[in-house]
Amino acid sequence: MHGSAHRAMETKETVETSKVGDISEIRREIMGAAPIPRLTKMTQPAWLFLVGLILISPAVAIAGPADEANALVDRFSAAYNSNDPEAVVKLYTPDAILLGTVSPVISMGTEAIRKYFSMIKDSGNKNAVQERHTIVLGDNAVVVTGFYEFTRMKDGKPVPGPSRFTMLIVKSGGEWRIAHHHSSPHVQPKN
Repeated sequence: MHGSAHRAMETKETVETSKVGDISEIRREIMGAAPIPRLTKMTQPAWLFLVGLILISPAVAIAGPADEANALVDRFSAAYNSNDPEAVVKLYTPDAILLGTVSPVISMGTEAIRKYFSMIKDSGNKNAVQERHTIVLGDNAVVVTGFYEFTRMKDGKPVPGPSRFTMLIVKSGGEWRIAHHHSSPHVQPKN
């Protein structure tokens, strides 16, 4: 016999002679597949451990644009609270536009933004983000808007400054940065 007829005959004979044998052996003979591993007294604990580890391990979370943008807002607040102007400036794109809460001018670009935030160095000023809302414009652009409160030190005393903000946060070169930031005093409702 030649070719496939010969292989079919051999396979048939193998199946007939191994009827007493293991089904995985028959499968391997017919399909040419690798044997199905058996759990032994030695391997069973390892497999149980592996399955248990997979089940109790937290799922890896991949942050989306909204999460990334909100994390940047939190980093802004933390950098401001550290009173480190350079840490704050690094969060902005080189061509960012800032309408600062207490500035009469528009600050455009790194140097102007650095000048605006130079007032926080060693000041003791603080920022606390309160309510915020997020609008995802795309995979690389998010708007975050809301309220935050600045506490500025004046004559050694904290002065609260409720404010509102809107930030356009963009992903450029793999990093999320503030491209536009508008901050202004928040008019408090009258009681």
